[in-house]
Amino acid sequence: MRLLVVEDDKDLNRQIVSALEQAGYAVDRAFDGEEGCHLGENEPYDAVILDLGLPKLDGVGVLQAWRRAGKAMPVIILTARDRWSDKVQGFDAGADDYVTKPFHMEEILARVRAVLRRAAGHATSELVCGPVRLDTRAGRVTVDGNPVKLTSHEYRLMAYLMHHVGRVVSRTEIVEHLYDQDFDRDSNTIEVFVGRLRRKLGVDVIQTVRGLGYVLQAPTGQP
Repeated sequence: MRLLVVEDDKDLNRQIVSALEQAGYAVDRAFDGEEGCHLGENEPYDAVILDLGLPKLDGVGVLQAWRRAGKAMPVIILTARDRWSDKVQGFDAGADDYVTKPFHMEEILARVRAVLRRAAGHATSELVCGPVRLDTRAGRVTVDGNPVKLTSHEYRLMAYLMHHVGRVVSRTEIVEHLYDQDFDRDSNTIEVFVGRLRRKLGVDVIQTVRGLGYVLQAPTGQP
């Protein structure tokens, strides 16, 4: 899952990005409203963490521009303001959640998991496809209760597929959501990762749809 952090405080930006990357996300960053607005309009993010008090263009203006452009990715607002009117303004502009500074990093991680889960239509932190379970809170994948050891990129791919069970996703889409903007992307590596996942999972849940991409679905007769 690919995220964007728009925060002008360089130390806080770095801390949030580091925590998200350690949790298995691909993360881009911006330090002002104009840069953040541009990235949000042109890159396919799964969720955004957006500060309100930004230079050049404030967070509410950024969010309004995204929503006018039809961008529907979940947005978590960060702000040092704690007045209820500021929160209402953020929600009315299209925010999905709100965190007031100072905060614990675990709260940010939990809220990111929640908005990603809701956006994909899942009710709990555990995603299930047949015998395969992915615990988004623990960052753990199991098959029939047995843990499966995955690399960071294999986990990112598995998490993206698990968030979109039953939907065909192209290799291009997967590449756009697995890597940050500075990564040297190659869609051919996705085929390699899919092959590795199939071997490690040992169950037939990742199907190739010729000419279109891949779909994750439970084996016949399983939920």
